Amino acid sequence: MNLTSRRRLLLVGASVATLGLTLSACSSGGAQSTKSASSADCKSNTYTIAMITHEAPGDTFWDKIRAGAQAAAKNECIKLNYSADPQADKQAQLIQTAVDSKVDGIATTLVTPDALAGSVKAATDAGIPLVGFNSGIDAYKKLGALEYFGSDETLAGQTVGERLTSQGVKHPLCVIQAAGSVALEARCAGVKAKNPGTENMQVNGTDDSAVVSSIQAKLTQDPSIDAIVTLGAPIAMDALKSMSAANSKAKLVTFDLNVDAAQAIKDGKIEFSVDQQPYVQGYMAVTALYLYLKNGNDIGGGGPVLTGPSFVDKSNIAKILPFAKNNTR
Repeated sequence: MNLTSRRRLLLVGASVATLGLTLSACSSGGAQSTKSASSADCKSNTYTIAMITHEAPGDTFWDKIRAGAQAAAKNECIKLNYSADPQADKQAQLIQTAVDSKVDGIATTLVTPDALAGSVKAATDAGIPLVGFNSGIDAYKKLGALEYFGSDETLAGQTVGERLTSQGVKHPLCVIQAAGSVALEARCAGVKAKNPGTENMQVNGTDDSAVVSSIQAKLTQDPSIDAIVTLGAPIAMDALKSMSAANSKAKLVTFDLNVDAAQAIKDGKIEFSVDQQPYVQGYMAVTALYLYLKNGNDIGGGGPVLTGPSFVDKSNIAKILPFAKNNTR
């Protein structure tokens, strides 16, 4: 091959390589690429999405929600505005602020539907697509949310009640750590539906020492309690301290998961967890809004997309524990 031929071959190869790079950078119809991207790949944001929750300070559950949302935002070059407040009126204000700032989409928990109805309507009136997640499965359609991602809390509670009944449990104590939460109340109602001996107990979930002392006092007062059902992993860890102090032999089960609870399941201290997979909730809420804005997609056809209940116990904890440590499960 002479020098001229070699040069021609090199030019052809370079042209093909350039064409390949150009095609790989384009999506169908000439729209922007939807490939997963690191923040360094994002020359500009596709959309701005606000995520608003009723997050309680220091709760490991919400770290997973946020991690999932951030992963989805990173993949699609979305600007994610995350904010939270456990007080219903202040959460409503955060939604209104997102509306006023003219974001492209809103994902919000609907733990107190009546208190949030006005701000949700403001979003829909402004033409801003809004999806619910985590809480409000029975209210999101009435409020005007497009989609919902989360667990059916009544169903989840019923699965716990059935499992405890099959184990011979007669008097479970269902511990509610946040007053007025429709999701937590639905869980305990579901447990009671399948195990009529269930008794509810209200505690202040923002004060660990108060939770420990309250459960301890209840166990000491009523030794017939043969199971404790906690509705959050941090509360389960408080319940373990209460059980030790009260010399209780009750079974302990919990909703939701964190590293400590996962390790306690492996160690046999917690019977099982009912996981609603919060990482998935955060990820799907942001992804669903992106797909709706970009392509008009309607995931689930408007029906709830369930992320749970999913049991975590000794049969699968070895597989799940590493994911819990990675803050994705």
